[in-house]
Amino acid sequence: MFRIGMLGAAAWLATTVVASAQTAVERGSYLVNTVMSCGNCHTPKGPKGEPQEDKALSGGLSFDTPAFKVTASNITQDPETGIGKWSDAEIKRLLIDGVRPDGVPVAEIMPTAFYKVLTVRDLDAIVAYLKTVKPIKNQVPAPVYLAAARHPVVPNAGKPMGEADLRDQVKRGFYLATIGHCFECHTPMVKGQRDFVNDYGKGGFKMEGGWGVTVSANITPHPTKGIGAWSDAEIKRAITQGISRDGRRLRPPMDFGAYSKFAEADLSAIVAYLRTVTPKE
Repeated sequence: MFRIGMLGAAAWLATTVVASAQTAVERGSYLVNTVMSCGNCHTPKGPKGEPQEDKALSGGLSFDTPAFKVTASNITQDPETGIGKWSDAEIKRLLIDGVRPDGVPVAEIMPTAFYKVLTVRDLDAIVAYLKTVKPIKNQVPAPVYLAAARHPVVPNAGKPMGEADLRDQVKRGFYLATIGHCFECHTPMVKGQRDFVNDYGKGGFKMEGGWGVTVSANITPHPTKGIGAWSDAEIKRAITQGISRDGRRLRPPMDFGAYSKFAEADLSAIVAYLRTVTPKE
């Protein structure tokens, strides 16, 4: 027990040293481009769903629903079509409150509810990084809101997490899976809302795109319906390489390209957290 505890503490200390050595911009880049996979929506895609990296973060996917018709915004530093004129406070308000500088709430496709848990340090880092993104002029269509935004309440994610909580591997995994909004897709919709209370992580949500139709998987530790029988290595491979336990190639919109850059300690933390989620059949 003592030896395991010492090893866990050493692993956390090594991770903390690496994290503290990062600049705010480097940390922000890791969060935006890997953990949160912002480009999965905000970067234009080719006909088969491939990202156009030369236009990264300049506006991307469009969503046409009964409640809204929106295109993911240009979040580069272009002053006219992007966020080049936004203040730090305005960017933060959009991220955690879902409100644009003009006071208009954004559609719930923006995972604002998942970002409320961002630590103060990470929120600052994201803003610092976004301020460095090269400006790309790309005017996306103006949003059309057909109903009031209904942002969900994400369990245990209603306020910023404390830095001390990240020392615990499971809590760190929860944090990363939350800001990575994994359970946004891996929880089914019931009456137009994610049923986090009854079906958290159960899967079954259909997504259509250039890749065809994808149905999200059950990522709870249920032994037969979920990933309870999977090894840690198999879960990590699915996240970073898009390969299922049976060798089957997984399909987008899971952003395997971004997730392939996950730090190993962060992957281990996510797996540790997933093991604690209530199994759903």
